[in-house]
Amino acid sequence: MKASALVKKNCGSGVLYLTLVCWAAQHLAGQATSVENAQCVINVAEHGIVPGVDATLPLNRLIESLAGKAGVTLVFPRGQYDFYPENGLEKWRAVANHDNSLKRMAFPLFEFENITVDGGGSTFMFRGRMSPFVLQGVKQATLKNFSIDWNRPFQSELTVVESNDKSFVAEIDPAKYPYSVVNGRLLFDHYDWQDPIGSNIVFDPQTRSPIHNTKQYTLRYSRPIKAKKLDGNLIRIEAFCKTQPPVGSVVVSYGRHPTSRLAPAIHVDRSRDIRIKNVTVHAAGGMGLIVERTENVDLNKMVVTSTDERLVCTRADATHFVGCKGKIELTNCLFEHMLDDGINVHGAYVKIEEYLGDKKFLCEISHFQQWGLVFAEPGDKVALMSRETILPFAETTVKAVKKLNERRFIVTVAEVPESMPNGPLSIENLTWYPDLIMKNNVIRENRARSVLVTTKGKVVIKDNVFSSQMNGILIEGDNNKWYESGAVEDVTIQNNVFENIGFGGGPMYPLLASPLLTKDQRMGGGQYHRNINFIDNTLKSFNGRMVQARSVAGLKVSGNKVEFSKDYSPNDLLPAIDLHYCDSVKIEGNIAEGFDANLKIKQSADSTNVAIGNNAGLESN
Repeated sequence: MKASALVKKNCGSGVLYLTLVCWAAQHLAGQATSVENAQCVINVAEHGIVPGVDATLPLNRLIESLAGKAGVTLVFPRGQYDFYPENGLEKWRAVANHDNSLKRMAFPLFEFENITVDGGGSTFMFRGRMSPFVLQGVKQATLKNFSIDWNRPFQSELTVVESNDKSFVAEIDPAKYPYSVVNGRLLFDHYDWQDPIGSNIVFDPQTRSPIHNTKQYTLRYSRPIKAKKLDGNLIRIEAFCKTQPPVGSVVVSYGRHPTSRLAPAIHVDRSRDIRIKNVTVHAAGGMGLIVERTENVDLNKMVVTSTDERLVCTRADATHFVGCKGKIELTNCLFEHMLDDGINVHGAYVKIEEYLGDKKFLCEISHFQQWGLVFAEPGDKVALMSRETILPFAETTVKAVKKLNERRFIVTVAEVPESMPNGPLSIENLTWYPDLIMKNNVIRENRARSVLVTTKGKVVIKDNVFSSQMNGILIEGDNNKWYESGAVEDVTIQNNVFENIGFGGGPMYPLLASPLLTKDQRMGGGQYHRNINFIDNTLKSFNGRMVQARSVAGLKVSGNKVEFSKDYSPNDLLPAIDLHYCDSVKIEGNIAEGFDANLKIKQSADSTNVAIGNNAGLESN
């Protein structure tokens, strides 16, 4: 038998045979045959992993038996595979932008090389606060051809059937969202816990999106929320909010901190060369995909969306990348109905608590949902920064890192400047910033933004469709709240369609580029962001907004077409283009059509070298 035929045979007929075939795959991979052509293919059904039973324990045991083997493909015959937390492998996991905890895992993939999970079109159905996929220390992995869902999602959806000035009546489907009313409190039953009404948002079931001006309907759960059981599945709710939610709308409640971000669908950490293809995420108690300190991620036809019978899918972002490098590429993806952003790509600022001398800094991870983050390792290039101006004053290289606990560590650098500025300082990792390529994706009908990007790598966002409740693309960076770092240096946003951006209400723009500053922070001796091109886009807009920029050097806004949309009513009159403390700006060749008056271009007195010309339907102040 040829070796190539040997490795293509089924590997599930025994441990010895499995070992021999996987050894053959590795042996061939080390010679002229590529790793992808030297796969050890395992039919999981031959290891007791079948539909209709809890697959958690046999899958964990199979994965454990494969430790140290390269070139493995796990194939799932099509079906629904059920996973329960009781037998899941448990480890304490620090997960960026989530709440750290003991996690019970279904696919604990640690230190694998060239591993593939092929779901064959299957559904992986989870219960409780499980972590479906955890990849750490993986070198080359492919996840493909499956969907992730929970039998009981993490949110609860309440349909409003009656509303007045002080209360509303909601109907709750107890089969989808089991509940009880105890001592005037509405409690939602989950796998092994109950949630009161917590963070919430009102959706419009007609648009399957957050309702227009949604903030006015938010229930303030910091004040008492009273519930009374009525006939059938009707509940009268008295809650403080600016306006009671209207009849026909759906109140979505999604838990309270610190228990509402414990179960992301896919977590990738300290890995490289990760591909996700034809994977759908219908629910998660956190993000659909969270990736940290990983090099090269390729998403192709990844979908994050709700099922037909629900309005909402994930508790947080569809995808999120922190402290990565190489290239992040998204092609032909669909993200909709999540309760946070479509994608966020950023680094992290950490506080310098004290200079210890001898080139050593005592540092603290700044945001509680980044505790445990691997910020730097020896060889990484870092910048020392003023936390007052959020601008760097020195660059150096990491020589050593000593972890003290989840929050604090000591970093030793190669050199420090002779003098450092007064006031609070931060440190930024310059090595771990990726390029971002986004083409032919759709992000829509979600709470919050479509895209957040703060990376020093090359960014190309082209041929996408965006329609989000808040800003379309947010290029921010802050050293005071989330501590998400990365002043951009090369961004092209071209030939995209922006539909009704900001329909949730408030001063939102298709593109907002501005660092987030507190009252104690100020602009420094130069602009924060650089080289942003917003060109040849189509904006279908009810409010006529295009770009708001602050502290940007090198901004081009050209060739864009703004078309009036009747889908929502304008809620305020803000400039179409609004510039503050910007330099080297070109605004030319833009067209606005269908509005009652020309759209306004506004620039502050501290903006310099601004060229405006040949714009139809727009005028400068």
